[in-house]
Amino acid sequence: MTCPKRRLAPFVCACLVVALGAASAAAHAIVMASKPAVDATVAGPNVPIELRFNSRIDRARSRLTLVGPDGSASTLALGGGASPDLLTSRATGLAPGAYRLRWQVLSIDGHITRGDIPFTVGH
Repeated sequence: MTCPKRRLAPFVCACLVVALGAASAAAHAIVMASKPAVDATVAGPNVPIELRFNSRIDRARSRLTLVGPDGSASTLALGGGASPDLLTSRATGLAPGAYRLRWQVLSIDGHITRGDIPFTVGH
């Protein structure tokens, strides 16, 4: 006869691995809201930028890059730290066309997360 404790141990270990993995993934910084929004059409030529994350981020190790319609990339200066979960900037002099805002942040769990927010500047 098999000891019930021996059958239960692998199940408990598996549950712990799943729970710890979920907790770790939940701590990664992800964008909760953005201005401009994904696939939005905005008025130019000056576009305010605001990214709100689900957790605090390390602003000193964060980056915003704007990729223009011609594929050229420029680093955007980050605005002041009004909130520990917020990145702000301002893109100026944008001509009409499709743009991609690339973001990269270091979250409080020590992981770097990144993504793109496509948007269009209208005529």
